[in-house]
Amino acid sequence: MKAITFKAFAITNEIDLNKIAIDFGIPKKFTWEEPLILKGNILKKILNQEMDESQMVLVFSFGSVVFINHTHTDEITNFLNYIQSFEPDIDFKNTDRYTDDYSLHISETENIELTDEYVVVPEFEIFYPELISTVLAKSVALEKTEEQLGKIHDKLETMIDRLEKGKLRIGNKELARTTAKIVRHEYNTLAYIMILDKPDITWASSNASEFYDRMTEFFELNDRYKILKSKTEILYNIMDGFSTISHSIRGLFVEWIVVILIVIEIALTILQIVGWFS
Repeated sequence: MKAITFKAFAITNEIDLNKIAIDFGIPKKFTWEEPLILKGNILKKILNQEMDESQMVLVFSFGSVVFINHTHTDEITNFLNYIQSFEPDIDFKNTDRYTDDYSLHISETENIELTDEYVVVPEFEIFYPELISTVLAKSVALEKTEEQLGKIHDKLETMIDRLEKGKLRIGNKELARTTAKIVRHEYNTLAYIMILDKPDITWASSNASEFYDRMTEFFELNDRYKILKSKTEILYNIMDGFSTISHSIRGLFVEWIVVILIVIEIALTILQIVGWFS
């Protein structure tokens, strides 16, 4: 059997699968846990060309797209243009920034062999394409999230540099914007990528469950997720520190204003008394 190729992209933070399904009259209501699998006549209509029965595209709600047996760049570009009609925020300049290539090989072997570039299995199982696609989709989405977290770290480092230079004032808007970025990062990771959730097929087949677990362990999805969670908690702690300093400075400023007003009031009273005696 010829090797099956996979090419995964993380192109945005969210894709509404139901909009695409409605466009082709697919009655099923898609949830976050399952991908939209497009093949056959549907792909033919999108790409306006004949499709091999082995070719398909899996679209995930957390912003990843996986192409199976699509080797021509034009096919990928045309499909992403189609997705952009539903998700205008897609930035094509960064399309190749978060991507991964993989392949599935069928060979006479006793055990499943996993490598960075391919997996070798003794015989084909119907669940292999979907499970491999799911792991690749989550992996590239995590890669995108990891880089976004790095940008938040850079922002906080700038704020720390300002504190070291004695510039203690941090505006509420700046604190709010930075906190919102952290919350959005955590939401995208936990709620959308769903690292801890397993595809439905793994609950119906022990072989599928075992294969999926091995794939996620090899791609270190759980470990990468835990690292992201840990870094996020650190960010929250830093933001709490910034917020405490900012509020303390504002409190001190108000106290000084009160003291100054009291001094002014005393001075005016003294001047009135002196003027009255004179």
